[in-house]
Amino acid sequence: MAGRPSIHDRILRVAHDLFYRDGIRATGIDRVIGESEVSKVTFYRHFHSKNELVLAFLDHRHQRWMTWFADALCRNGGTAGGGAAAVVPALAEWFRDGAFRGCAFINSVVELGGDFPEVAAIARRHKDEMTEAIGHLLPPSERRENQAQAIALAVDGAIMRAQVDGTPDAALEALGLAIDAITPPYCPPQ
Repeated sequence: MAGRPSIHDRILRVAHDLFYRDGIRATGIDRVIGESEVSKVTFYRHFHSKNELVLAFLDHRHQRWMTWFADALCRNGGTAGGGAAAVVPALAEWFRDGAFRGCAFINSVVELGGDFPEVAAIARRHKDEMTEAIGHLLPPSERRENQAQAIALAVDGAIMRAQVDGTPDAALEALGLAIDAITPPYCPPQ
């Protein structure tokens, strides 16, 4: 049947939703198996352990989030070298989504980072790619990389603030102020 996800993809989607919503440690394999509607044998044919499933979840989440972020930046007027003004409205879309539970990578490192170093490595890669996407928005300058890193740090703080507050308003306002302080207004060459 066309359009039906593979068993592997079905398990991964269920794990993604449960891990992101409820946490990795709080979500047992039996729950993933039950909600995926597969047998244990079938599950273990596709994922040999919970750790393997966690790594697949984080890789899937990274691809999904980065695709969304690039699209959201474009939808909100982000262009190469045009400035970081699109970051706040792009993140507002995510923060206001009813499924928002903060950053899956920050959450995963908090839950597992000390016991599962591969999680921290994936989180670093995700944050590096997010920083690159932000840097791509900034006008070329010798400070571009440092500005992108500072904005990415402010984004992470805004994510945490929106998650803790339960409303994104203060986080988005503070993020906008931080971006304005980090990057001067962009004036295109005449």
